[in-house]
Amino acid sequence: MTDDYLGVRGLDRAFQVLYNVRMRSWPHAPSKNVTAPGTYIITGGTYHKEHMFCDDVRLELLHDRLLLAIEEENWTPFAWAVFSNHYHFVGISPGIPNAVRRLTGKVHTLSARDLNKLDQQVGRNIWYRSWDTRLTFEKSLMARIAYVHTNPVKHGLVTEPESYRYCSAAWFLNRGDRPFVESVLSFKTEKVNVFDDF
Repeated sequence: MTDDYLGVRGLDRAFQVLYNVRMRSWPHAPSKNVTAPGTYIITGGTYHKEHMFCDDVRLELLHDRLLLAIEEENWTPFAWAVFSNHYHFVGISPGIPNAVRRLTGKVHTLSARDLNKLDQQVGRNIWYRSWDTRLTFEKSLMARIAYVHTNPVKHGLVTEPESYRYCSAAWFLNRGDRPFVESVLSFKTEKVNVFDDF
């Protein structure tokens, strides 16, 4: 991140929040009932699938905005991965109305503002939309956590998920509850139904 688009106070806050999210322990394995207040997988895609976040500075911008929004909107994260033209996030929503819309609205509005400022492109459309699915079974949740963590490999960016900087795979592997990590890693992701046409 640079001061150019976020400002010094925002930068300090971003690193404080990122430290908190990255360094806290992985949440324990969810209970069998993952419906309350709501567990979701969310995918956001750029306008015309353009590779707007095409380098490390821009990927970090989106990654940091996503993590800040997760923290500020009181979501419990399970997995995330950020790419040049889309992102995936799995987490438990807070018990408030329109939690998904609030989260994606914040991520999209602030990342678009920051990216347009960085690129000196006033009013340019960045985001097309987001898709969300509520997860109501533990196995569905574990399969989607595995999917999100292996997504950088699927897209040919790395050979090991934990080596991709803009993903929670390393956090999950290092801080996750061992039996839960092993259960998630056992899931095959080829047939998981996630919108990922990027």
